[in-house]
Amino acid sequence: MLQTRKDTIFIILAGIFITNAVVAELIGGKLINIGPYVMSIGILPWPVVFLTTDLINEYFGRKGVRRLSFITAGLIAYCFIVLYLALQIPAAKGFNTVSDEQFTAVFGQSMWIIVGSITAFLVSQLIDIAIFHFFKQRTGNKMIWLRTTGSTVISQLFDSFIVLGIAFWLTGKIDTTTYIASAFTGYFVKLIIAIVLTPLIYVGHAWISKYIEPEKE
Repeated sequence: MLQTRKDTIFIILAGIFITNAVVAELIGGKLINIGPYVMSIGILPWPVVFLTTDLINEYFGRKGVRRLSFITAGLIAYCFIVLYLALQIPAAKGFNTVSDEQFTAVFGQSMWIIVGSITAFLVSQLIDIAIFHFFKQRTGNKMIWLRTTGSTVISQLFDSFIVLGIAFWLTGKIDTTTYIASAFTGYFVKLIIAIVLTPLIYVGHAWISKYIEPEKE
C-alpha cells in the first residue's frame, strides 16, 4: 500500500520510465531514413526516458534513479529471455496467424544487439545521473534546464555510439564511416527531441511540487 503522495509519484514515473525503455528495445530492430542517414526507430521513446530520469533525479535523488536503472536493465534482459523462448516454439500450422519467419524477423534480434542495448542503457544512465547531480550541486533549485539538458547532451552521446559500436561496428555489419554517421544522426535526433520536451520538465516539476506540498504542511 502506498503511504504517501511521493510514493505515488515514484510509481507513476517508474512505470513510464520502464515502459518506454522496454518498448524502445522491442521496436529497435526497425531502421528508418533521416535524410541520407539511417537510424533505429527505437530512438523515439528515449526522450521520454530522459524526461522521467530527470524528474526522478530531482525528487528521489541519484540512489532512486540508479536503483531503477538497474531494475529496468534486468527487466529488459528478462524481456529478451522470454522472446528467445517464444522464438524456439513453432507456430501453429494451418491458422491465419503470425508465421515463425515473420515473428523472427520482428523479434529475432541478435545477441550483440541485446548486449549493446543493455550496456548502452546502463552506461548512459549512470553518466546522466552523475552529470545531473554535478550541475544540481552548483545551481541548487535554479536553472533546471541546465542540469536536464546538460546531462542528456553528454550521456546520449555515449549511448548512441555504444549501442551501434557493439551491435553493428564490432561485428562488422557496418563500416566505420556508416557507424559514425548513424551514431551522430541518432544522437542529434534524440537531442532535438529532448530539447523540445524541456518545457515538460518545468510542467512536471511544478505539478509534482504542488501535488506533494500538502504532505509538508
